[in-house]
Amino acid sequence: MPEGVKWERAGLVGAAIGVVAAGAAAGVAIERVTVGRGMRRRARLALDATGPYGTLRGRAGTAVAEDGTELYFETDDADPPEAEQAPATRRSRNWLRRRAEAGPPVTVVFSHGYCLTQDSWHFQRAALRGTVRAVYWDQRSHGRSERGRDQVAGRPATIDQLGRDLKAVLDAAVPEGPVVLVGHSMGGMTVMAFADQFPEYVAERVAGVAFVSTSAGKLAAVTLGLPAAGARAFRALAPGVLRMLGSQVDLVERTRRATADLFAGIIKKYSFGSDVDPAVGRFAERLIESTPIDVVAEFYPAFTEHEKGDALSVLDGLPGLVLAGDKDLLTPSAHSTEIAEKLPDAELVIVEGAGHLVLMERPELVNAALALLIAQAADGVRSPVPQALRELAGAVDA
Repeated sequence: MPEGVKWERAGLVGAAIGVVAAGAAAGVAIERVTVGRGMRRRARLALDATGPYGTLRGRAGTAVAEDGTELYFETDDADPPEAEQAPATRRSRNWLRRRAEAGPPVTVVFSHGYCLTQDSWHFQRAALRGTVRAVYWDQRSHGRSERGRDQVAGRPATIDQLGRDLKAVLDAAVPEGPVVLVGHSMGGMTVMAFADQFPEYVAERVAGVAFVSTSAGKLAAVTLGLPAAGARAFRALAPGVLRMLGSQVDLVERTRRATADLFAGIIKKYSFGSDVDPAVGRFAERLIESTPIDVVAEFYPAFTEHEKGDALSVLDGLPGLVLAGDKDLLTPSAHSTEIAEKLPDAELVIVEGAGHLVLMERPELVNAALALLIAQAADGVRSPVPQALRELAGAVDA
């Protein structure tokens, strides 16, 4: 490659990074003046050792996507119901009949977001564990799932492909019984793509749906909290810059490690709308840092092509939850409002002061809202609902 072209491309990289980093750079610069690099590194290591974030594990399984990619999932089983005694009345026969008529238990399937893993649901997993059967999976090329074989072969990643991946996971992990589908960010788009491609499955098996910090489309117009000129520059430069970065994996990964402080500030800006526990902030950093740059580059173009507003009609009439933070810069809460308008039976919850990772920033609120949805979905298909789940759902009004 001619030297001039190399420097021209390097300039584009610097411009794109500068656009995204502008809001975070000032705070990072002050930190560098006052805190030594070694101390910052020790602080990150200490935070990595704080708390059990991302350590919950379930029964492992693997689904196989249409291109042969192995998709990793884990299942948390519900605790067996406590033994109940039939009422000592003449109505005991009716009680036994109602017990016999109860439907199979609901399984909740969680789909995570871009540059995250199933561990991003840590707080929801901890709260729901034992109360409901739940499946958590890593999307292709993320977490413990295999690198997408189509992508290795040079084919693009698409949201529709992720929808078919979800179908493979459902077939392997939940071969029967009602399901509640929960998606955050890209995971919500995955659910929309699944519904668009498998409406018969939705009609037969899906009992409820939750969309957290996601969008049905028009993502190319999102400003990322930047001035209009900066947003236009980012949209113009980002696809080409990411492709180039994805072709220089070793160099970029070394650079990411060397500039960890800068990118920590960027991650905080685009993940949270308020101050969070430093250990939670570091947990989010670890998840995002674990995504290889070539995977980041492969998936980015899929978002500008994502348009699934019409697919939401397949989910209309189901118990639903649409939840977002009002400080979300990546999938602004207005996008959630638009989803809710197409799902009039869904509950719309806009969390004041929260950002894109509202599931980590305000976990108690998210947990309660999800528990309420799961209980409503289970009631709708006459599935048993443990008292612990109803108690967690009751926290919505607390």
